[in-house]
Amino acid sequence: MATKHEQILQHIMALGVGNKISVRQIAKDLNVSEGTAYRAIKEAENQGLVSTIERVGTIRIERKRKENFERLTFAEVINIVDGQVLGGKEGLHKTLNKFLIGAMQLEAMMRYTEADSLLIVGNRVKAHELAIKAGASVLITGGFDTADHIKALADEKQIPIMSTSYDTFTVASMINRAIYDQLIKKEIVFVEDISTPLEQSFYLNTKDPLQRWYELNELSEHSRFPVVGEKNRVAGMVTSRDIIGKSPDTLIEKVMTKNPTVVQAKTSLAYVAHMMVWEGIELVPVVNQSHELRGIISRQDVLKALQQIQRQPQIGDTIDDIVSSTISTVEGEESVFQAEVTPQMTNQLGTLSNGVFTSLITEASSRLLLQAKRGELVVENITVYFLKPVQIDSKVMIKPRLVDVGRIYAKIDVEVYNDQQLIGKGLLMAQLIDR
Repeated sequence: MATKHEQILQHIMALGVGNKISVRQIAKDLNVSEGTAYRAIKEAENQGLVSTIERVGTIRIERKRKENFERLTFAEVINIVDGQVLGGKEGLHKTLNKFLIGAMQLEAMMRYTEADSLLIVGNRVKAHELAIKAGASVLITGGFDTADHIKALADEKQIPIMSTSYDTFTVASMINRAIYDQLIKKEIVFVEDISTPLEQSFYLNTKDPLQRWYELNELSEHSRFPVVGEKNRVAGMVTSRDIIGKSPDTLIEKVMTKNPTVVQAKTSLAYVAHMMVWEGIELVPVVNQSHELRGIISRQDVLKALQQIQRQPQIGDTIDDIVSSTISTVEGEESVFQAEVTPQMTNQLGTLSNGVFTSLITEASSRLLLQAKRGELVVENITVYFLKPVQIDSKVMIKPRLVDVGRIYAKIDVEVYNDQQLIGKGLLMAQLIDR
């Protein structure tokens, strides 16, 4: 039987796109507490089933497919530009295909205006009307309003017409930034992207005899299995070490390791990789908020994903991506690296930022370990001394040195120079992932 949390999610999924959702109404309809309803609605928002818009409320939206990550709904646009809806609220769940700035003659503008696009324009009432008739949403800049008959037209066609106090250029920049941020977020790998789903996973029940472990071992050639109890909730883990010398009739619950480490679908790959290395874990159950088993993720899954990411081209560049692309090996000295301070790497004063300085140290250390064929690093601790400011367009020299290295551990001392002057130092301690 589904939990109350799952029942609420199923209820939300059954609602039509555009329906308003409230905590109080959900609690009343499904006879649950408002706290339970609130948590379920938040989970639905995380899953992309609903969207909360200021001054409008929470509405059911169409879940965006992963390949459409570069698109925004009009509801999201409202939040981005801190705007208000003048009409067409029923269409806020729709996705915009493109946006254009209406800084041209009406006839020319309409050649580019099409259905499901967003026209960013000022106080041009005729342009508002023509765009909505063409099936395009309108975002009015400068805090202007529009005519009542256009608001009525927007309501009739269920096409949003919105207003924001920002100017046209600022609005376009904000929307571009939001799309770019989504590109970056899409590149972050989560557990759900690489884990084995429940239907393809092997697991045991607390009341199973040990004989069942032998059957699954022969069937899957695996030696580690999660154990579930009531309502399919994870109760423990069983490995080949746990069953040595035990009778095949012994119940699994008598030999399993209780309260195992678990992760959720939205846990990042980086976190899981660090946890598996740090704790020495080979297999982790994937659970939902009710602690019910939803799949498994193995150390091999994590390592394959990490190697695959390194081969993928970047679409949206984070600061770490910029640092990685900027660093190069100094000719003739394989263990010395150089980088140029670009505008994106500076703070508001135009000098190298502390965060980028730390990234430079980490990236150089990572490359040194790869050259030494020691594998990938997961930073455990880093101490940084930033001695002198570095101007924009300066070139820095990074010299990492292995102080101590073992099978799963490394200690690296790093010195950073500009014009042969020491500008900073770092001491990095890391766990190693064997390639």
